[in-house]
Amino acid sequence: MPPIGRRTVLKLASSTAALAALPWASAARAEPSHSARAVAHDDLLSIAFDAQLRTSISRAGTALTPFQPSESLLLADDGTVEAFAFVDERIEPVADARHGAGRRHVVRGRSREGVDKTVEVTFFERYPGMAILVATYRNGGSAPLAVAGWRNAAHELAHAPGGFWSFSGATHEDRRDWVQPLDADFDQRNTLAMDAEDYGGGTPLANVWRRDAGLAVGHVEPAPKLLDLPVRRTAGGASIAVEGARAITLAPGESFATERTLLCAHTGDHFAPLQLYRGFMQDQGVAAQPVPESAFAPIWCAWGYERDFTTKQVLDTLPKVREMGLEWAVLDDGWQTNEGDWALDPRKFPRGDADMREFVAAIRAQGLRPRLWLAPLAADPGSDVLHQHPDMLLLDEWGSFQKVSWWNALTQCPAYQPTIDYYVALVKKIIGDWGFEGLKLDGQHLNAVAPCYNPAHKHAHPTDSCEKLPEFWAAIHKAARDANPEAVVELCPCGTAFAFHNLPATDQFPSSDPLSSWQVRHKGKTVKALMGHGSSYAGDHVELSTGGRDFASSVGIGAVISTKFTWPRDTDRPNPGPLPPEGFVLTPEKEALWRKWIDLYKQHMLPKGEYLGALYDIGFDRPEAHAIAKDGALYYAFYADAWDGPLQLRGLGKGRWRVRDLFNDADLGAVDARADTLQASFEDFLLLQATPEGEAA
Repeated sequence: MPPIGRRTVLKLASSTAALAALPWASAARAEPSHSARAVAHDDLLSIAFDAQLRTSISRAGTALTPFQPSESLLLADDGTVEAFAFVDERIEPVADARHGAGRRHVVRGRSREGVDKTVEVTFFERYPGMAILVATYRNGGSAPLAVAGWRNAAHELAHAPGGFWSFSGATHEDRRDWVQPLDADFDQRNTLAMDAEDYGGGTPLANVWRRDAGLAVGHVEPAPKLLDLPVRRTAGGASIAVEGARAITLAPGESFATERTLLCAHTGDHFAPLQLYRGFMQDQGVAAQPVPESAFAPIWCAWGYERDFTTKQVLDTLPKVREMGLEWAVLDDGWQTNEGDWALDPRKFPRGDADMREFVAAIRAQGLRPRLWLAPLAADPGSDVLHQHPDMLLLDEWGSFQKVSWWNALTQCPAYQPTIDYYVALVKKIIGDWGFEGLKLDGQHLNAVAPCYNPAHKHAHPTDSCEKLPEFWAAIHKAARDANPEAVVELCPCGTAFAFHNLPATDQFPSSDPLSSWQVRHKGKTVKALMGHGSSYAGDHVELSTGGRDFASSVGIGAVISTKFTWPRDTDRPNPGPLPPEGFVLTPEKEALWRKWIDLYKQHMLPKGEYLGALYDIGFDRPEAHAIAKDGALYYAFYADAWDGPLQLRGLGKGRWRVRDLFNDADLGAVDARADTLQASFEDFLLLQATPEGEAA
């Protein structure tokens, strides 16, 4: 296919009103019900095709949508081809080496414009309620056909009492919530391309749900794809789809196929469809690796001293870090001369490598684990690497740079072998020579990059830079593990929704500069669905939570805890600053609170438990609730500004369970699966442990 130019993408986006007057919504209201000509289904999800190849969705026998033009061809003149006269259907068994047994339905139709459409719908037994769709379009006419793109799995759920919630896996520059209620004017394009020069990518799944049911859509390709997942509130409900910009001209007889599209009907929130997506991708080899035990150790980061730290400030804080029970010490941004060269700042390390080795040894001497901050793929103007290796730069189709706003840097291409070699050598030096035991890879630009047109790279296609970014992270991870088999690689794409394809080369996933405690919690639920039991999600610096001291939002959802406190006083030269009104200094009051939470965290180690994300709906259940199973006990975390009323402890097994308020160390009585509700009053949070009666807590 010809490359997708930026102008083409912008043209398609700018014509959203024309393309997404959302024809399936108006058609759903205008057309009466139709009888099905074909039905593709498993035990949970049914997709019925009518005489024009429009589809209706049902879950467990309950209709969720009327017949709607779900798979459409988008034309270059802003028109659509969405009505295809039914031709035939065939059904064939599937025995896939990766995904197991299943059944494939192949439905064919032809439009009055002379376009032939074939829709393949595949169900696999191990992914109940989820279908994989591929639409193929063939120009059966006698004249060339100018195509702008395609739309798959386009459906509108009708309004229901309580409204809708949504999950978006796409990145937005304003770092908005991943999980949101749909207000009256909600409209998100949810592009997996670049939302800004240094913001893009994400997990390729979007979801809307009501109290009773929801629909999730996305793509299941093994590499990132530049698709859109539009979600919007409509007059009749909420709509969702997958769209691809593919500006091509189909000659007579030519055809093209869409990316493989996921469609899932479910109950509850976004947790279940994300789990199904993870399972499908895992079977394709896109899967997390086992993480070192140290990935669950609590973290102190020197970022409280910001960029202009002194090594004395950091080293003088380490005894307090150890005393508090923290185990990682992270040296953050500011150790380097610039982004790109990654040379040691001579003002802080005048003897160069020798001083850095000595600094790392001092961290270890305190019984702590050293980790180093790094922002790969960013090169500052004026850096030697930019002067000596301009060939590493990622260039757009007009020869312009992709900028990294935070550091005023330029982006290097991750799919160019000299770039990969440069960072592999750097990582081996950091881990193997300097002696760090972990990396904190940081920056919103790390999530995704734009297509690269640099002629020096000889890419087979400009999107190589986008699709091969996961291979760059795999090379970095391998280099770290080759230097130290127990090295921990943390990836923090600053506020963005994690690009799922990057995560298998990662050991720890922080909440990525959260703007609130709500973000800490809903990002945690999302990452636990995507990465599964045994993964390490970190709540990021507690100072970023609402109020700056909300450890409860990390501990209660099974997140690794982290802080960037300073001691015995704050820096007097904040950069980037300014510091918050009370600073980051560990006051006696904070110290008592920090100690209590660190002790609770280490006593129960909930990140090692099984997060039971299907028990509670994060959108509709009140108060907000999370549950974790660990060592025969069940842990519940409830969150609300204020609550006085019943709490349901879901998921209890047989027998009686003794309930304890962990933070206040108070016994709250006993419950069982038949009487699983207790009365409680709390502000902000309540953390409970339920243990079978007769067993020690």
